[in-house]
Amino acid sequence: MSTYECHFINGTERVRLVVRNIYNREQFAHYDSDVGVYVGDTLYGEIQARYWNSDPERMERRRAEVDLVCRRNYKLFSPFSVERRVPPSVSISLVPSSSQPGPGRLLCSVMDFYPAPVQVRWFQDGQELPEHVVATDVVPTGDWSYQVLVLLEIPPRRGVTYSCQVEHVSLEHPLSRHWEMPPDTVCSKILVGVGGFVLGLVFLVLGLGFYLREKSS
Repeated sequence: MSTYECHFINGTERVRLVVRNIYNREQFAHYDSDVGVYVGDTLYGEIQARYWNSDPERMERRRAEVDLVCRRNYKLFSPFSVERRVPPSVSISLVPSSSQPGPGRLLCSVMDFYPAPVQVRWFQDGQELPEHVVATDVVPTGDWSYQVLVLLEIPPRRGVTYSCQVEHVSLEHPLSRHWEMPPDTVCSKILVGVGGFVLGLVFLVLGLGFYLREKSS
């Protein structure tokens, strides 16, 4: 099996072709257009490389593939790869932490963007948090897009606004998502219960007063 790789620098100003020859998942030889000859990667590959290098027709054909394969395909596929721009979708979620105490940690999910280079930063009340940030590698999703996850390791605090800011070539301006810790659920239930009790007491007093007034009349 042979695989072809075309490497481009500054468009097609400089083009490098790499052909890898693989058998049983092992690369035994390869051709690099910058070198101009086959190079053996195994003992068998060295023997095969010498045989291929001694074939003038094969070598002439291989050298011509820089133009026939790489430069030609660049013109065909650059609108879908080099020039393609897809903006990311950004969301913030609170994820539990099994190793550290607290309410959890904030995770910024940056999904479905192209091309791969991206910058993700965390802010707390407008101040950047360059430390305590852990990010995964930017990985392909299999559909011509990429994703990255960026975790803020410090636990969020109530009354503080956290922001995840993303910069990408597809965006005219940085894209930000904001997150604040919701009110305490237990306190909210207590307040709702107290409010309901007070409201019920008011209606009871009004009803009792109306009843006494009707009875006295």
